[in-house]
Amino acid sequence: MSKIQEAQAILKELGLPDAQQNEISGYTLLALCNIKEKDKWSKAFKQSHGVTKGIMTFISENYEKEYAPNTRETFRRQVLHQFVQAGIADYNPDIPDLPVNSPRAHYAVSEIALETIKAYRTRGWKTAVTNFKSQIGVLKEKYSKEREMSRVPLKLANGKVLMLSPGKHNEVQAAIVEEFASRFAQGSILLYVGDTENKDLHIEKEKLESIGIPITEHSKLPDVVIYDENKNWLYLIEAVTSHGPMSPKRIVELEDFLKDCKAGKIYVSAFPDFSEFKKHTNDIAWDTEVWIMDFPEHMIHFNGDRFLGPR
Repeated sequence: MSKIQEAQAILKELGLPDAQQNEISGYTLLALCNIKEKDKWSKAFKQSHGVTKGIMTFISENYEKEYAPNTRETFRRQVLHQFVQAGIADYNPDIPDLPVNSPRAHYAVSEIALETIKAYRTRGWKTAVTNFKSQIGVLKEKYSKEREMSRVPLKLANGKVLMLSPGKHNEVQAAIVEEFASRFAQGSILLYVGDTENKDLHIEKEKLESIGIPITEHSKLPDVVIYDENKNWLYLIEAVTSHGPMSPKRIVELEDFLKDCKAGKIYVSAFPDFSEFKKHTNDIAWDTEVWIMDFPEHMIHFNGDRFLGPR
């Protein structure tokens, strides 16, 4: 393996998350350990480096890999910050009381990481890794636990609680089910809600099929689908945080997709706040509804001849 491949393998073994096992992270580790292509890992040594004149220069001079000056923040925020959390690097070890944004800010490989890394490709490697993890822990596991703690709970009408992955998009989806539906679709059934990590987190396949929705192509469904059996109304709701609202193009796509569904269709664009709504006003289709999470008791109808009913 090349040195960059070995560096990435070391990061994986030490328990770094996938995002810190990439090429830029591997080169950063090589720079912190002062390892060139022909060097053995046992020759690694500790030396403090700044980001631009230290790490990026080392990579350029020894690996002919050029990073643009504006990637300095990428090194700092997406690699070095996590290295410090993982116990692989120390921040400002030479001058611990440096101000946060000091131009003299620097990083160095930690003592325990250095001793561990020097054992790479030796018989003592596995023991060294075990010792490192026992003392430092595994950042990947820490991130996973923190992510689990920050998940968004979504309580369904039957008492079941779904745990959505963290993020504004899923916060809006949870509010749609808990706030929008309780006010504007009382007694309705949640047929589908996706998740940024699990697109099929909740899907009522039999019910969708019974009303003429081809669930084999459910990826075309909007974020949340709610059905009122008494009125035979189908609420098709997009949670708008980064992707678009119910635009004319999206309506045409959904009308074609749902051509065998005889239920009356209500198209809703749901926004987290008024500022996000204002970004998309030019794209919202006529004869659709707008709901804003910050104002859950109110609705906006894009036309004047009716309010909240099928097209």
